[in-house]
Amino acid sequence: MRKNGLDLRVLLSLAVLVLVAGGVAVFAIGGSSGAQAKRAQAHAADFDAAAVLQPPAQAPPLALRNYLGKPVNIDSYRGKAVLVTFLYTNCPDVCPLITSNLRVALNMMGAAKAAKVQIIAVSVDPRGDTPKAVAAFLARHEMTGRMQYLIGSAKELARVWKAWGVGSERDAQQPQFINHTGLVYGITGSGKRLTLYASSFQPAEIAHDVPLLAAR
Repeated sequence: MRKNGLDLRVLLSLAVLVLVAGGVAVFAIGGSSGAQAKRAQAHAADFDAAAVLQPPAQAPPLALRNYLGKPVNIDSYRGKAVLVTFLYTNCPDVCPLITSNLRVALNMMGAAKAAKVQIIAVSVDPRGDTPKAVAAFLARHEMTGRMQYLIGSAKELARVWKAWGVGSERDAQQPQFINHTGLVYGITGSGKRLTLYASSFQPAEIAHDVPLLAAR
C-alpha cells in the first residue's frame, strides 16, 4: 500500500511516533470503522499529506524567541496555515532537504497563496544554533524573512520538544550531528494539528495543502 510515494511501513512509523508522543489517536488512513472511517477517509482525500490526523487536536504550545531575539508565538498566526518543523544548522542531509523543499513550495504558491502560510523551524541544537549560524543557514537556503527559526536554551527547547513529541539526541559516534525527528507538521488556521509530511515530501504537496489548512 502506498500513499503519495510513502509505503505502509513509513505511515505506520509516523503513526507510532504520534501515538508515543501522546498526540492523536487515529490516522485517517485507518483505525476506524463504519461511517466514522468513511468520513475520515473522505477528509483525508482532500490533502496530499503523508497522513491526516483524526480527530485533529489543538497544536501544542510553541512560544520562543527567533534568532533575532524577537518573541514568536504560534497562536499569533491564527487564520493562516502554519508549518512546523525541527531543524539544526549543521545538519548534513534532512534539514537542508526540508528547508529547500519548503522554499520551492513557497515559490510554487505565488504571493497570494504564500501569504496564507507561516513556516516555523525550531532548533534541535541549542549549542550549535547560534544567531550567526541561523542567519547564515537561512541566507544559504534563501529563506531569510520567509521562515521563523526559533532558538533558546536547552531547557527552553526541551519543553517544546516534549510537547511536540520530538526526539533530539546528539549522535554518540559523531557528536557534531543530532539525531532528531524529521517531520513537518501542518497546523490549521484554527490552531489544530492536522497533517504530517515526511522529510522527503514533495513541494507540490505543501503548495496544494496550504489553502486547505488555512481554511480549517
